[in-house]
Amino acid sequence: MMKTETVKKNQSQVRLKKMVAYFILLALVFISAIMVVFQVFEYRHDYRELSSYMRERDDLNAEWGRLLIEQQTFGATAQIGTRAVTQLRMYSPPAPQTVVISLPTTSEQQ
Repeated sequence: MMKTETVKKNQSQVRLKKMVAYFILLALVFISAIMVVFQVFEYRHDYRELSSYMRERDDLNAEWGRLLIEQQTFGATAQIGTRAVTQLRMYSPPAPQTVVISLPTTSEQQ
């Protein structure tokens, strides 16, 4: 009789251990699923942020290109003036040598 009671106790303890183990495994699976959802959410958030930074980078690169073209344009103007003075010996005339020509006004312009 004692032996059957001991066997029943052992069986109930084994059942209890199995239930605890199943519960722990179920909790771990649930926590794992929650973490996967959280990681996917973070990935999408980070990807959206990366996309906005890449768009901003592209906009800044386009603006940089426009600024380089503008700089080259202004540099060319200064270079043309320098070459005109040094190579062609051109100069701005003084005021006494400057003549202003006015066109006669017509009846349509009045």
